[in-house]
Order: sequence, then C-alpha cells, then structure tokens
Amino acid sequence: MKKGLLILGAILTSAISFGQEAGELHMRVRATGVVPMEDAKIEAIGGNVAVTNNLIPEIDFTYYITKNIAAELILGTSKHEVVAVNTALGNLDLGRVMLLPPTLNVQYHLYPTKNLKPYVGAGINYTIFYDQGQGKGRNAAVTSVDYKNNVGFGFQLGFDYKINDKLYWNVDVKKLYLNTDVTVGAALDKQVYVPADVDLNPWLISTGIGFKLF
Repeated sequence: MKKGLLILGAILTSAISFGQEAGELHMRVRATGVVPMEDAKIEAIGGNVAVTNNLIPEIDFTYYITKNIAAELILGTSKHEVVAVNTALGNLDLGRVMLLPPTLNVQYHLYPTKNLKPYVGAGINYTIFYDQGQGKGRNAAVTSVDYKNNVGFGFQLGFDYKINDKLYWNVDVKKLYLNTDVTVGAALDKQVYVPADVDLNPWLISTGIGFKLF
C-alpha cells in the first residue's frame, strides 16, 4: 500500500511539473493571423463590406492568480483595407484602417500531462480605430470614413507545450466579437453621410514562444 501511494505521488508530481504558481508573470511573443468575418448593414445604398486579412506580431502578458486561474492582457494592432461591395453605387473603396483591440481575458489552465498545458478563456476588449487612410483606387464618391471605438468580448482556446525549463511553445485561437458604427462622407454633398453598422468578428489564430518573467 505504501509503495502504491509513493508511485501515485510520483505520477502526480510528474504531471504537474509544468504547472505555474500563484504570482508568476509570463510573456508570450506570437505571430497572429487576423481573419475578419465581416458583415454590415449599410443604410441608403445597401450592400456589404469586405475586409482584408492580416498577419501581425503580438505580445501578451499572463499573470497567474492561482495555479489554474490566470489573467491575460493581449496587445497587438492590425491594418486592414475595407471595401463596400454590391452597393447601389457599385464597389466603394473605403481605404485602410488600423485596429488596436487590447483584450483582457480570464483563463482556466489544466495540467493533463508533464509537458502539455491546455487552457480556455473569455474576456472583454476595447477596440480603437485609427489612421484611416486612402486606399488604392479609392472611389471619388467617398470623402471621409469615420469608425466609432467600441467595447466587445471574446473567447479563446489554446495550449502551452514545454520546450525546456525556461521556454514553451504556444498555440492559441480566439474569436472576438467586434462591432463599430461607420460614417461615410459623400463627395456629392458635404452634408450627406451614409451610416453603416459593421460587425468585424475576427478569428485570431496565433503561435509563438512563451517564457516566465518572474
């Protein structure tokens, strides 16, 4: 019986050897593919929007509140080209826009094996739209485009895989729900603006390296 308990203890110790402790701070550096799943309701002229994908560098900081529960802050910014398609005026190039969606997630971490640590998470973000600019071949009918900053939420699923005592490999998939009110200025009349309700709802697919700061 005593021998059996010792064996069980050794197995459990091995399984949690990749575990984190409360108070630890980790950092990950990742490459992230941003894939919008866009949809829009454009008043007056109808149509929809098409938003380009992008590949960006991204960093995050994860603070372990307990061994299993952590808070993650994600920082990254992406550039996208936006086109209003199939409108009454044809396809309208709305130019580029930069997105900065800092996201705070609460995560739950599991420790099924010695080297593998999967996790799930959910949280909120505040998306800042900036650097709206002219796109290639921008339609002369459009004079300005304004995006309203907004609060959104999201979910994530990922895992860390231990490389050595200092480094681990990370794979992470997030689904963000982002909405913005867009106002488009018309060249024919400076007093005429076309409003649109736009859902971006991107997938964020990431992989990279993580390490413990302290």
